[in-house]
Amino acid sequence: MDPAALHRDAIVFDGLIVANWSREVFEDMRRGGLTAANCTCCIWEGFTDTMKNIARWNAWFRDHDDVILKVRTLADIGRAKAEGRTGIVLGFQNVSAFEDQLGYIQHFKDVGVGVAQMAYNTQNLVATGCYESEDRGLSDFGREVVAEMNRAGMLCDLSHVGSKSSRDTILASDKPVAYTHCLPSGLKEHPRNKSDEDLRFIADQGGFIGVTMFPPFLSRGIESTVDDYVEAIEYVVNVAGEDSVGIGTDFTQGHGREFFHWITHDKGYARRLTAFGEIVNPEGIRTIGELPNLTAAMVRKGWPEERIRKIIGQNWLALLARVWGE
Repeated sequence: MDPAALHRDAIVFDGLIVANWSREVFEDMRRGGLTAANCTCCIWEGFTDTMKNIARWNAWFRDHDDVILKVRTLADIGRAKAEGRTGIVLGFQNVSAFEDQLGYIQHFKDVGVGVAQMAYNTQNLVATGCYESEDRGLSDFGREVVAEMNRAGMLCDLSHVGSKSSRDTILASDKPVAYTHCLPSGLKEHPRNKSDEDLRFIADQGGFIGVTMFPPFLSRGIESTVDDYVEAIEYVVNVAGEDSVGIGTDFTQGHGREFFHWITHDKGYARRLTAFGEIVNPEGIRTIGELPNLTAAMVRKGWPEERIRKIIGQNWLALLARVWGE
């Protein structure tokens, strides 16, 4: 099996990228053969600031339409692949932009938001984040949010959400939900990592797991390599099944100390939630442009072609088809 040829031919979907967006990053997506990705446009922001972020993205779509395009449907992902561009699914890592208005959900869906995380690390009006001392579960308003997201066709993300709130959401949702970017606590104990029990539960309910390679959550941290990332993916596959797993790298390409200070403090400025230390992506996949090395590592691991195609993209398409209603 020629890994380079396989990577070029396959659909490659990344479940989470939160880069410091620029022409350089968009071109690196093309170097990496990235078909499409869930790209963050809200972390702590409210409605107005999130709309400003989306306006900035719309300018990027105009200015860089030779390399990126906005994704609203699965057909857009297919078009990105056919045209040699990278499709951008606008995504939220918090529902703070919804504020207390259910009507905002359809509005954001209409402007291209296909994924929204129920909480980012701490408590909000909907759910409890993974760094809170007490997980109070999905609120009654949160249940309304889940129902409206289901109706609008927006994926519920639970990556930074507490275990009880996650389970409540999984059970409340009529459509599959996802951990778009997580790692197993079976390989490293960390508040952001998910137990085998939680991984099995979401998969058993028809949900999905995108496996991240964010170094603080990997067992070998900044000493990790692309092969360690594949080992982590294989661990999750063995727990949840290969049809329920994809990649969600959490590339933070181009960001520096100020960004990591912002994301590790409640609301971006208040109490400190965690400390990451040095951020160095696994050797062999330091940048988005090195994504072909991930496929090559899967081939080295002896994975069959069908599994590789599923994990690097096809499983994501199947999930989005069920959630987006296509």
